[in-house]
Amino acid sequence: MGGHALLILLSVASLALLPGATPLQPSQAWSLFKLRQLLGDPPVLGTWHNYTDFCYGGDYKTASAFVECYEDSVTQLHIMGDPGAGARPLPATFSIDAFFTTLSRLPDLKVLTLTNLGLWGPLPGKISRLQKLEIVNVSSNYLYGELPRGLSQLGSLQTLVADHNMLGGKLPGWLKDMPLLAVLSLRNNMLQGTLPESLKDMLSLRSLVLASNNLSGNLPDLKNLQVIDMANNALGPKFPRLGRKVASVVLAGNKFSDGLPADMLASCYLLERLDVSGNRFVGPFPAALLSLPSMEYLSIAGNRFTGRLSGNASCGENLRFVDLSSNLLTGSLPGCLLAAPGKSVLFSANCLSTAGDDSQSQHPSPFCRNQALAVGIVPEQGHKKSGAKAGVVAGIVLVGALVVSAAVVFVVRKASAPKARPARRLVENASSAYPSNLLADARYISQTVKLGALGIPAYRSFSLVELEAATDNFQVSSLMGQDAHGQMYRGRLSNGTPVTIRSLKVNKSQSFTRHIEMISKLRHRHLVSALGHCFQYNLDDSTVTHLYLVFEYVHNGNLRGRISQGTEGRRLSWGQRISTAIGVAKGIQFLHGGIIPGLFANNLKITNILMDQNQVPKIGSYNIPILSETMKSEGGAGSKYPPDRVPNGDKIDMYDFGVILLEVISGRPISSIYEVEMMKEQLQSALTAQGPSKRSNLVDPAVSKGCSDDSMRTVMEVCLGCLAKEPTQRPSVEDVLWNLQFAAQVQDGSRRSSEESPLSPSQPHAQSAHDSPTHR
Repeated sequence: MGGHALLILLSVASLALLPGATPLQPSQAWSLFKLRQLLGDPPVLGTWHNYTDFCYGGDYKTASAFVECYEDSVTQLHIMGDPGAGARPLPATFSIDAFFTTLSRLPDLKVLTLTNLGLWGPLPGKISRLQKLEIVNVSSNYLYGELPRGLSQLGSLQTLVADHNMLGGKLPGWLKDMPLLAVLSLRNNMLQGTLPESLKDMLSLRSLVLASNNLSGNLPDLKNLQVIDMANNALGPKFPRLGRKVASVVLAGNKFSDGLPADMLASCYLLERLDVSGNRFVGPFPAALLSLPSMEYLSIAGNRFTGRLSGNASCGENLRFVDLSSNLLTGSLPGCLLAAPGKSVLFSANCLSTAGDDSQSQHPSPFCRNQALAVGIVPEQGHKKSGAKAGVVAGIVLVGALVVSAAVVFVVRKASAPKARPARRLVENASSAYPSNLLADARYISQTVKLGALGIPAYRSFSLVELEAATDNFQVSSLMGQDAHGQMYRGRLSNGTPVTIRSLKVNKSQSFTRHIEMISKLRHRHLVSALGHCFQYNLDDSTVTHLYLVFEYVHNGNLRGRISQGTEGRRLSWGQRISTAIGVAKGIQFLHGGIIPGLFANNLKITNILMDQNQVPKIGSYNIPILSETMKSEGGAGSKYPPDRVPNGDKIDMYDFGVILLEVISGRPISSIYEVEMMKEQLQSALTAQGPSKRSNLVDPAVSKGCSDDSMRTVMEVCLGCLAKEPTQRPSVEDVLWNLQFAAQVQDGSRRSSEESPLSPSQPHAQSAHDSPTHR
């Protein structure tokens, strides 16, 4: 098998593969060979022979063609042609109907991948015979016609990907009859017409990718979605309604012509990517988008946005790419866009006043004013003209000026006032309508997969020589510790990167290669991320004897050291504690839904939340499946369940997160269930108390003076919800994130208001901004 790990592209939470000796049913083996024949014996299936043991042989498997079984039946079939070589012509006698008739003889099939094979014809309705299908990927073929109604009979289908085909017609309304569909991707097809209003009734749908089709009209209500990609259609003119859990919105290259709904977008605290470039948007650019806490990618290029930017505007700490090009913006580029290294900022073809090396080509100010008037926008204010003719406009300049002045005063007052607290923030009985394993395809569900690992070295395969050099031949001085899984070493790579290396002894019969792809995806800003792996072989028979996993080395202490055990001057402020909790929650969210299958019941502890040199929190220990399998192979107890099948595993993590929040709030170390229950009662009492004094008394005295009561109350509510006795009553990680982001925004608004206000007689002049009391 050599040192190359087999690439397992898709795995499903419901498939717990158990080794055994039962051969594949003869009828199913015949069906596999029949499929090969129908495809014209393509090179990708060149390892399939009459003696192939599809379920337990393993030697026939390649990264592009493999089968997985449960007992004596096929549960996964993956055949992927070479995308670089183009589709190989199929036999002239090829019949897609016969092909799917043969597929239907694999009744237990749950995952089906058929990409770059040159399949042509309409997708047959008899796909409905594969009743157990959960994931289907038929991308990069020549499928045409409408989606067959038979798809609606697949009650277990969670992911349907059919990108880069020629599918046409309207997106059918019967999609609402698919109760578990979470991911629908039909990028680069020939769909046309308007989208059905019934999309809003698909409560399980989380990712909708319909880019590069011929769709038109306004979008329906998309409040349930987390990922939306509708680029390069003819949609518009109204901006769609979004939900507060949305993570990515791509609407570039359409016909949207109204303004952006600033109030709605301001509440999207989980929004990481917004691309509305190449449309016809008019009106004021909501500068608050720059400061959204999760925003990483923002593009408004090629529109008619107006507004005066301020050099003092704030930016979110995660913002990495901004494109403001080709609009009608005036004023000064916010300094926060240029000050931090690593940001990519484009702003040419506006009317901004820039200086120095950061200058990009700008129009003179009158250009933007004239262009704004030409499209019916009052410059700097973003309001549409009332439709009055130019002669009338000249007669009401004075009145208009007075109105504009009043509007400016109102906007300034509104901007400086603390944000109003919503009537309802914490979802106490969080809906569990969709389990995390429905968020199956990480390419679409979470942009965190692509953006969250920025700054982490690329994952790669290491040689044993490299690891020996990094650890001085695994000297005892490099040993960090030993547990039931193996040894942990500290090392330094040749480029100076510090690493942690975990050594695992592998049993010859152990099937570990299917885990390597998962491990390679364990890369996120808020995880101690995987950097690579290395196999050590027996020189006699070339079998693998040891597996080395290489992770980041984080050496700035743990979260408890910055909270309850922190020395004076090193303890995190209240705002920093909320930011740290948000980071931990984002790491949990990634573990649950960013990889396939998700990882649950991760035994989260505050001492396992490590802080890097930039005070970024990283989850240092989590439930990697291969570790529990290693314990079993060595005779240990291991886990009763696979990591993705632990009952209420996601809610177990939320309880552990609640315990961490208790320590973050109180500043006292929590070491027993008794202490947790005692503090739960105190939290409940503080939340029902009149006035903020009882809540302040519960908060760590080192930070309580700088806490906004609204922020404090929100974090306490989140904590109490996570600690609910019944798992089903605990909130989802998305609900937790939204509420913590709200708490951070309220705290930040309160802090700025306090900093900008003159000192009252009761405030000593030497008091720091972080410690200044909040006006209540």
